[in-house]
Amino acid sequence: MSLDKLAPTTPLSDLKVLELGQLIAGPYCGQILADFGANVIKIEPPGKGDSMRQWGEVDADGEPVWWNVIGRNKQSVTLNLREPQGQAILRSLASQADILIENFRPGTMERWGLGYDVLSRNNPGLIMVRVTGFGQDGPYSDRTGFASVCEAMGGLRYISGYPDRPPVRVGISIGDTLAGIHGAIGALVALHQREKSGEGQVVDSAIFESVLGVMESLVPDYDRAGKIRERNGGFLPGIAPSNAYPARDNRDVIIGANQDSVFRRLCAAMGQPTLADHPDYATHRARGANQQAIDDAVAAWTRQHDAQEIVDRLAEAGVPAGLIFRAPDMLADPHFNARKSIVMVPDRKGKPLPMQNVFPRLTKTPGTIRHAGPQLGEHTNEVLKGWLDMNDAQLDTLRNSSII
Repeated sequence: MSLDKLAPTTPLSDLKVLELGQLIAGPYCGQILADFGANVIKIEPPGKGDSMRQWGEVDADGEPVWWNVIGRNKQSVTLNLREPQGQAILRSLASQADILIENFRPGTMERWGLGYDVLSRNNPGLIMVRVTGFGQDGPYSDRTGFASVCEAMGGLRYISGYPDRPPVRVGISIGDTLAGIHGAIGALVALHQREKSGEGQVVDSAIFESVLGVMESLVPDYDRAGKIRERNGGFLPGIAPSNAYPARDNRDVIIGANQDSVFRRLCAAMGQPTLADHPDYATHRARGANQQAIDDAVAAWTRQHDAQEIVDRLAEAGVPAGLIFRAPDMLADPHFNARKSIVMVPDRKGKPLPMQNVFPRLTKTPGTIRHAGPQLGEHTNEVLKGWLDMNDAQLDTLRNSSII
């Protein structure tokens, strides 16, 4: 695995982005734009920086690892936005920016004199991406909205886990990530509209709505059929066979064969071709009504074979199947390696660090990982000199007054 250098240029390289967000949701939006070449200036509080610099596991040197990923491809500028002088500098930077990302509580930017009405006066084309828990308006808008709460209110938490136990959370902050993705999509849509109108706008990306948006037909199912989707562990009701099945070597194999033709191929691979014609299993609805029976039949077969043997046999038969991967499995897998799904990126000390590549893939202008998360304030002088024509004396004054 090596750093992907397929594209000399990237599709968003002409964009200037200011990222004021902290933690995950806003910074993930910035990560997406930076991965595709945008010049993302990460504005951080002097002295401590984004809390993400301290989150997650640490390496052998005591350095947090996660920052290398979520801060990648960005430039770090320190600026105290709680001080009038820092706010004035931000207004000057925003006058030259295409996009500004923030994920403070609603009203914070306005209290600092940095609301969209102020920033857009000198830059009518500015697009402001505002990522919050509950959005910019409504009765909950002023609440602190962490992903765990918003995932619960968006419907995800209730359906996650097993029916005889309390709801569980997904093992990552998926609500934050979804809000960041929706924020990036909104920014690109707003950019396209700006090409036609010349005007910017606000992108309001709420975590609870980003979760709600991927809840499939959960709401209309209730309205039209009176059906409340429940927790069901490793399967979806009425979708069979599609579950985790035990193998002889105590590993689980995920098999998805709920489509009629695929189920027929599974039955043949199991050595039970006539099972596909049984009236209890011949159609999608019949299999859904007899889900436990068909799962038992598949599990009885998988218990006779090792997990990798099952996956190989079903792959040859055209049946979706796979092992449950952990990080070491991904690093060792030939498909991950062939597609460079994980690449090696030098960390701040020059040590190679594996991390997920840029997705999705573009055939002509793919994104690239140019560097890992930067040191705090590493680019402050460069940006303030380049964007605002400041000199060394001005920078020293700002530094001595704790503005940068």
